[in-house]
Amino acid sequence: MFSVTVRDHIMIAHSFRGEEFGPAQRLHGATYVVDVAFYRDSLDSSNVVVDIARASDAVHEVLAELNYRNLDDEPAFAGTNTTTELLARVVADRLAERIEAGALGAEARGMSRLSVSLHESHVAWATYERAL
Repeated sequence: MFSVTVRDHIMIAHSFRGEEFGPAQRLHGATYVVDVAFYRDSLDSSNVVVDIARASDAVHEVLAELNYRNLDDEPAFAGTNTTTELLARVVADRLAERIEAGALGAEARGMSRLSVSLHESHVAWATYERAL
């Protein structure tokens, strides 16, 4: 199994519902370092997993949809606790849509899976992995 990982970041604001979230029930900000790993069983005809520039661009475009936003105000997240885990899945699913649409090149459809990690700090992060 081969993989290539690209990195970017986002800054968001949000709040959570539920006593288990304590002070995070109030509006607060989060800055995430985002790692996206693309996987394939064998290299494509150019001997790569994915074009790194295209992968970086796609990750940046997906994150731009979330960056500098109060997620509490976003219709897509109405009534949803936008936890780190949930946001990792949202990013992965949006990237998978772009891969399927050919945004990373026709051969990128040969990738088998991807994983998205949102790092809240140097000691805590969440990852979502999905098949393509």
